[in-house]
Amino acid sequence: MEKIVVKVDGMQCGMCEAHVNEAVRAAFPVKKVTSSHAKGETVILTEQDIDDAKLKEVIDKTGYEVGTVTREPYEKKGLFSAFRHEK
Repeated sequence: MEKIVVKVDGMQCGMCEAHVNEAVRAAFPVKKVTSSHAKGETVILTEQDIDDAKLKEVIDKTGYEVGTVTREPYEKKGLFSAFRHEK
């Protein structure tokens, strides 16, 4: 699974976050998407690759400005995750 962090400028409230989240969910097969106007970012968890240009296009259409897009592997952290790596 991959974690994509998108810097988004212009979100001012929870409704702004919801608009971005809905646009991303409608356009891509994501596991989870959350936005924070306070941090100015949207975090996407996905198992499929998402094209940066298409992602920027989808968010731009909501009226917000996309900045940087960063990616990193994502591993679910839970109560027992520490035990999975011990061998």
